Amino acid sequence: MSTYTQILYQIVFSTKHRNPTLLEESRDLLFKDIWGILKNKKCHLYCINGAEDHIRIVTHIHPIVAVSSLIKDIILGSNDYIKKNRIFLDFSGWQEGYGTFTYSINEKERLIRYVKNQQDHHKHFTYKEELIALLNEHNIEFDEKYLL
Repeated sequence: MSTYTQILYQIVFSTKHRNPTLLEESRDLLFKDIWGILKNKKCHLYCINGAEDHIRIVTHIHPIVAVSSLIKDIILGSNDYIKKNRIFLDFSGWQEGYGTFTYSINEKERLIRYVKNQQDHHKHFTYKEELIALLNEHNIEFDEKYLL
């Protein structure tokens, strides 16, 4: 018997202290590195984007890969890549913690459009406001003091 899954994930994490260090001109290099990590883990990347202080990834995660393990690999690998290649000189690391949200495959196109349009969203909403809306949308209880 084969294993079949169709779970769409949105992964969100931010720079340490939400410092605006992910400069637009070098983000594509970072995104390509993260795509390579996902590919090596047999995950399918649908979309990756972000702003100066955070990243969003829309992906299907291979069934043998634990979400927490994948995110750890992305954070450690991208941190090393940034430092070795000196692409964001003021980057001091990633913030502790992350958000992972699941979606029906029927929401794929809407979710991809949303992630692709991050720069437009952040003209009107901060990352924190967006994260709170996402947590509320998924009925996740949280304490705002941990959202820094």
